[in-house]
Amino acid sequence: MTGKTQTNLQTDQEYWNLRARKSKRARWRQQSILIGFLILASIPVLLPYFWLFTISFSARTGGVESFVLWRACAILLPAVFIGGAVQMFIPSRRHRLDAYFAIIVVALIALVWSIGPYLHLENYRFLWNPNIVEELKGMSGAGGDQFPWVWSAFWNSLIFACVQSIVVLYVSTLAGYYISRFSFPGRSTFLQSLLVLHAFPAMTLVIPIFLIMFWVGLIDTITGVVLVVVTLELPFSIFLMKGFFDSVSWDIEMSAIVDGASRRQAFVKVVLPQVKGGMLAIGILAFIKGWEEYVFVRTLLFEKSNWMMSLYLFWVSEDIMGVDYGIVAAVGVFYVLPSLLLYLFFQKYIVQLNIGGVKG
Repeated sequence: MTGKTQTNLQTDQEYWNLRARKSKRARWRQQSILIGFLILASIPVLLPYFWLFTISFSARTGGVESFVLWRACAILLPAVFIGGAVQMFIPSRRHRLDAYFAIIVVALIALVWSIGPYLHLENYRFLWNPNIVEELKGMSGAGGDQFPWVWSAFWNSLIFACVQSIVVLYVSTLAGYYISRFSFPGRSTFLQSLLVLHAFPAMTLVIPIFLIMFWVGLIDTITGVVLVVVTLELPFSIFLMKGFFDSVSWDIEMSAIVDGASRRQAFVKVVLPQVKGGMLAIGILAFIKGWEEYVFVRTLLFEKSNWMMSLYLFWVSEDIMGVDYGIVAAVGVFYVLPSLLLYLFFQKYIVQLNIGGVKG
């Protein structure tokens, strides 16, 4: 190799190294701008949750709540943003977990050092004292019947959310498969009607649904609320499941049938494993929808024994907010915790909702 050729190779290598460095700097600038925008946009969203979490563990006398809140925000906000940066820039799952653990430990130490003397669990005494809300309600002068224990509302919400998510997942899976794999007259019109039905605001249906539930004898029953929410959630869930089944090649299913499997066996053993991510995502979203349902819970349930967490939180806020909003914040944290944990552990399946296209 001549000296001139070596010089050319070195020149080309320097050129491409320079281009690589420029591209890397440009990518870092773009990511920095994106992260900065996300930080600014997320602050108004995160602050109410930080308020809820902080006040639920702190006192509310002598202006202490503001002091505790802003100190906690000064610690929690950077911790959340650093955690987001870890998620974006560290590819290794093990290293991310180590970084998350370190962030949590440092944040907890900083919280204890900064506001430790003001933290307590007194606001959560409604979990083991069934009469505390009623006592505070009496102090506020609010009338009405006795409050149920929070655990009664919790189990009602849990049963309701689980049952309706199972029904939505079961029906939408079968219906989505049928619409994806079979042609029938009016198929495109049916698909369009699914989206139209989902587009109707639920509030416009409150009075008709109330009258129907009254006529069939399902008013003030959890079963009636389950049927209503399932009916409203099914159109969009079917539409999504149809898109997941569209992304599964027909050749895979046909190969199983050619090898001797029945249509049912091919569906269960070949097709369903391909769409399990979508099924989990739809089931989780249905559970969260059921857990946070308020409109029809408020409209169709009257007996205190049938209350759910959304209704319980509403009446607690209504009756004792002026006496002790620390307990109201604690009830809010207790209410949001199942949905938050479910999302944190299964967020990768929820993200999969953008898999495939939905064909008419």
